[in-house]
Amino acid sequence: MANYRLHYFPESGNSYKLALMLTLCGQTFEPVWTDFAGGVTRTPAWRATVNPMGETPVLEKDGIRLTQTAPILLQLADRYGMFGGETAPEKFEVLRWLFWDNHKLSGYMATYRYYRTFTPTPDPHVLAHFRRRLDDFLTILDQHLQGSAFAAGDRPTVADFSLMAYLSYPNDETGYDLCVSHPSIHAWLGRIAHLPGWRSAYDLLPGQRLIHYV
Repeated sequence: MANYRLHYFPESGNSYKLALMLTLCGQTFEPVWTDFAGGVTRTPAWRATVNPMGETPVLEKDGIRLTQTAPILLQLADRYGMFGGETAPEKFEVLRWLFWDNHKLSGYMATYRYYRTFTPTPDPHVLAHFRRRLDDFLTILDQHLQGSAFAAGDRPTVADFSLMAYLSYPNDETGYDLCVSHPSIHAWLGRIAHLPGWRSAYDLLPGQRLIHYV
């Protein structure tokens, strides 16, 4: 019997962060596909019964629903004693990169990818704006990873799982060939993919897919 229920849709990098963390911690979850494209998360009924913030993912355990990915990752790290950082400086780095990711990398990549790939007529000026911002953020991360095996040091942490999620989707969705444009990020993604139990987003998160317009 699954220990958790995860409300998600497959294209959600934030959902992938939690699915991967649970899997790497040896936990199972019941997948609850959410019709994001159909607008269910914007309905009063869904917000009243699942998440008043109107977002996925939502993680349930013992009748309690948890929302917002970063604090859930930290709670899971504390619960299972894995991927949370071991020293005080390492734990600080975990928080630093989690907050940076939420404000910068994931926020922009999620929006850019969705607008570029899953909308029929994206405005090229809007795409160009997001691309300039992402190029800057990816350069920051790539330079950091030239001197660090993982985000917070020599060990993988939840900061890595947060940073890597939206970068792990296929190139034709993200619009980036990281092997060419950001080789240190590409190598880091490979190190994460070699962790025991690692699985890709579309492997971990089944269900109806968004229409792919590209």
